[in-house]
Amino acid sequence: MRELPYELYRATQVRELDRIAIEERGVPSYTLMSRAGEAAFHLLRQRWPDARRITVVCGGGNNGGDGYVVARFARQAGMQVKVLTLADPAKLVGDAQTAWQDALAAETPVAPFTPMGLNDSELLVDAILGTGLEREVTGAWREAIQAMNADPADIFALDIPSGLHADTGAVLGAAIQAAATLTFIGLKLGLFTAQGPTCCGDVHFANLEAPPDIYPALHPACWRYAGEDLPSLLPPRQRSAHKGHFGHVLVVGGDLGMAGAARLAGEAAARCGAGLTSVATRAVHAGLQAAVRPELMFRGVETPEELEPLLDRATVIAIGPGLGRDHWGRAMFHAALTTDKPLVIDADGLNLLANEPLFRENWILTPHPGEAARLLKMTPAQVESDRFTAVEDLVLRYGGVAMLKGAGSLIASREEGQVALCATGNPGMASGGMGDVLTGVIAALRAQGLPPFAAAKAGVYLHGLAGDQAAQTNGERGLLATDLLPFLRRGVNP
Repeated sequence: MRELPYELYRATQVRELDRIAIEERGVPSYTLMSRAGEAAFHLLRQRWPDARRITVVCGGGNNGGDGYVVARFARQAGMQVKVLTLADPAKLVGDAQTAWQDALAAETPVAPFTPMGLNDSELLVDAILGTGLEREVTGAWREAIQAMNADPADIFALDIPSGLHADTGAVLGAAIQAAATLTFIGLKLGLFTAQGPTCCGDVHFANLEAPPDIYPALHPACWRYAGEDLPSLLPPRQRSAHKGHFGHVLVVGGDLGMAGAARLAGEAAARCGAGLTSVATRAVHAGLQAAVRPELMFRGVETPEELEPLLDRATVIAIGPGLGRDHWGRAMFHAALTTDKPLVIDADGLNLLANEPLFRENWILTPHPGEAARLLKMTPAQVESDRFTAVEDLVLRYGGVAMLKGAGSLIASREEGQVALCATGNPGMASGGMGDVLTGVIAALRAQGLPPFAAAKAGVYLHGLAGDQAAQTNGERGLLATDLLPFLRRGVNP
């Protein structure tokens, strides 16, 4: 076991890494399977040290073979272990057959799967379906997954929770809800986005001692971003610095009844280091908001002509929080598009863009799945069924940088030709105003000179990290967007 790598691969790529290790580097395939089973057993003992009654549920392929190896190690360690199989073991071939025979030689009990067979287990091991699954799980396989999920015992998934698509993180009919997953050789995309985080629990990694030189042969499909470059992106400021060095963020939004959204974005921009922050909002809101947060410059703006001088002075324009889609919002949006300044577009700015598509290279788009669906003329379910394709389509159609918010947020850049994945954040952040704060964070980083892709990645990471740190204090439920602000300030001072 080792720390999680940054590289993420598609299932076909991981199979190619397997092939290179076996055929070109001479590592016997059963050696890799044995190492996988041994690594899983060691993690099992570490994560569930008191578990003694273990039930391993095996399918008919190599994932099932991994399960037979785990069962053999558990048997040899004196545990009460049994294997329940969903495929006739006598019909197994290759390494899976060898693993079954070795388990039998260790006197491991093997029986056909029944829900009753799960009774009294202290831990269930999922070795049913591997990374090759492409169609919906049905019949006895689905019933087994549902029975395991209904059992009170924790589930430990080998390589990937059965029923989860390895590339997209979509659930194919039914999927194991694991407490922990140990994945092998290479990290799979689907473990970290869409339903992957829900199904996987804690993700662990074992490279199975594969030769290190197999990895340069393949270009990863995606990279995990964990803020590793923040110290270089946000170095200590020079003692002679002044506010003009750190940019002027202009937030445009806050239609009638939605003043808080624009203020949240503005306050987040200020807390994340923007030298100056202005908020262009409806006139009725400006005075009251200035009294609450005097560090921000609130301007009442009712016409595009009144907005124009603010656009001229801005370094970065963040438009969308509380903007609305009525006459005022549309007028502000069209005025913002007349400038060539860098843009961060969120919320109703994205909805207006969906109605009048444009292509620009100097903006960052920040949709959630519903907004992405409108931009791509599809349903949110279609977006969530393949989030990687969706975020790549966004930059192909609209240019610049696009992120797709959600569990395992994705950030794509047309210019960089890359997709990054950021796994910070928690369910407590599913509350109003969180997206407005993120808009302000990204705008502040752009104003301080970070390139678009770097600003988007770092912004998503810092936003999620602040949410995680805030949740650690008082829990996830009831977490408010303003709770993130002190932690954001810490995050931008690495």
